[in-house]
Amino acid sequence: MGISENGVFIFSVVVSLLAFGMAAYFYHWVKKQPSSNKRIEEVGGLIKKGANAFLSREYKVLARFAGVATLLILVFLPRPIWMGSPKANILMAASYILGTVFSALAGKIGIIVATIANGKAAEAAKNGIKPSFLVGFRGGAVMGMAVVGASLLGVSIIYMVTKDASSILGFSFGASSLALFAKAGGGIFTKTADISADLVGKVELGIPEDDPRNPAVIADNVGDNVGDVAGMGADLFDSNVAAMAATLVMALGLDKTLGGAANMEMIFCYASLGLLASIIGVLCARMGKKGDPTKALNGSTYITTAIFGVLTAIATWMFDFEWRIWGATIIGLMVGVIIGVASDYFTNDNKKPVRYVANASKSGPAFTILSGVSYGFLSVLPSMIGIGLSALLAYTICAPIGPGYAMFGIGMAAMGMLSIVGMIISNDAYGPIVDNARGLVEMGHLGDKALEITDELDSAGNTVKAVTKGFAIGAAGLTIISLLGAFMSEANIAAAEQGLMDKITGFDIMNPLVFFGLLVGAAIPAVFSAMLMLGVDKNAQRMVAEIHRQFKEIVGLAEGKEGVVPEYDKCIDIATVGALRELVPAGLMAIGVTLLVGFIGGVQAVGGFLAGNIISGLLLALFMSNAGGLWDNAKKYVEAGNEGGKGSDAHKSAVVGDTVGDPFKDTAGPSINTQVTVVSLVASIMAALFISFHLFG
Repeated sequence: MGISENGVFIFSVVVSLLAFGMAAYFYHWVKKQPSSNKRIEEVGGLIKKGANAFLSREYKVLARFAGVATLLILVFLPRPIWMGSPKANILMAASYILGTVFSALAGKIGIIVATIANGKAAEAAKNGIKPSFLVGFRGGAVMGMAVVGASLLGVSIIYMVTKDASSILGFSFGASSLALFAKAGGGIFTKTADISADLVGKVELGIPEDDPRNPAVIADNVGDNVGDVAGMGADLFDSNVAAMAATLVMALGLDKTLGGAANMEMIFCYASLGLLASIIGVLCARMGKKGDPTKALNGSTYITTAIFGVLTAIATWMFDFEWRIWGATIIGLMVGVIIGVASDYFTNDNKKPVRYVANASKSGPAFTILSGVSYGFLSVLPSMIGIGLSALLAYTICAPIGPGYAMFGIGMAAMGMLSIVGMIISNDAYGPIVDNARGLVEMGHLGDKALEITDELDSAGNTVKAVTKGFAIGAAGLTIISLLGAFMSEANIAAAEQGLMDKITGFDIMNPLVFFGLLVGAAIPAVFSAMLMLGVDKNAQRMVAEIHRQFKEIVGLAEGKEGVVPEYDKCIDIATVGALRELVPAGLMAIGVTLLVGFIGGVQAVGGFLAGNIISGLLLALFMSNAGGLWDNAKKYVEAGNEGGKGSDAHKSAVVGDTVGDPFKDTAGPSINTQVTVVSLVASIMAALFISFHLFG
């Protein structure tokens, strides 16, 4: 028994709407939770105002970029408008706009709920860990459900209206380009404030993390929202859309050759079942009164994984899908779990690496950095092997089906890894919500018991965040390999239409054009990371100077005299202006170099460029994400009373390690996978132009 094309689209739309319904239910549930502390309301209002102000200014900058990009797409893509069909260019430009709008909405939805849930979770901590956990998790689940529902609905609408691969790539490029800048901008903002608040507050003055005397403390809490909520929402929206887009491009080519639409139907069916599994998993997330929040979060992820495996097996049997493709999908899903477990080992404060780094901190910050960097590099190996092995197994399993299915299998493995992205985003957004809640507990003077609870929830958020980032980076790796397949597919179609070259079946690194692209592509993630982290460095120096000024000039601030309030707005403004100044150059550099390589060496050079970019990008993203998470939890382990506790030399060294790790894990690391996705999409949509116009080859 098969499934009709209309049937699979109706199912996709129904599941998307169900996800929106769940998001609305959780949003109203969180909003109804009690809140009575005036100080928490006041500080929460400042955080909300700062986050919305930054997002508004950021989106105005990005709207100008999107306007220029739309005009260029309309004139030149998929082919110059005077050479091809104007309709194709108009559809692609419209799809691009829709992608940017959906991506922006993903960030905005996250901000709306996170700035409500943080205060509610803080107040719930008075009643124990269970209610506080549930508020934080359900707040994150609003974003998880809304983002994945929007990505599935967006791709379904684009396909139903256009039935065109270029338009799907245009939608994905819109989502990716906005996510690139949103993640970079939010990451620069959040780490500027976090580093400045920690260095002056904890290291210099020895005051608590969220002490209201610190002028950077509100900017730090704003940063958690604009970087870890809005930025990550746009990032994972982009990853999910890119995986679907890359696989759909290959599916459309296969279906066209073979007749029918079985491969396309399988993609939408599996994506819908992944979202359905996430909905069930989110509803199952619970913990006991004295439970472990890390176990509750990871447990819900494993439940969702199992549900997806069962549902897709039933669908494969019912609709007579190809079992080998199901196998490739499950391989991707299992490897995602393995990457998550590896990340957990290197970042969990119950494991040896974090405790070793905390112990090394007693000997000074140099040893904190050395040990953290070493473990960060060690953590890369299992994940890189996992990604490579999943690509190899998926390729090998699907190759016997027929020509083109091997690369399609890799695309489906990426879809498998991202199938439970609704749960991944829910876990990820939980982190900054409970981090903010911890600060609000301290500023609202809710007592030591509530502070202990939010500290435990925050530590779980950091551990799970490392796991979800491992998932996201691994999925991005497989997605980009499948985007390399999509690039080959688009290049071959364009070449056949223009009669300009033989069919591409791979990229030979002994070809000097390919090797040239490989070297340039490998350098881009490092340059991109450096530009973002230098942005954080310059911005943080400005903010540290401002904090010093306020403590020096505002009488009674350092002593905490009643009625003396720091100028929080000044720090928020420094972070905002600096982030907006620094976010565009790094993204434009990556896109500009891609175009340069394409017009110099053609599609062969771009193939090498993408391969180099993938390998270097994955290595750096995994290293920075895990090293940063490790330093953060080493600091929290010391603050929990180990290795000398708060105020000790080990604590000061661990804080220095954490300030190095902050831009690693929250600015550069998670932005790299978006950068690699963006350049892969640029290459795919520019393939026809690279074939027509290049200097060598």
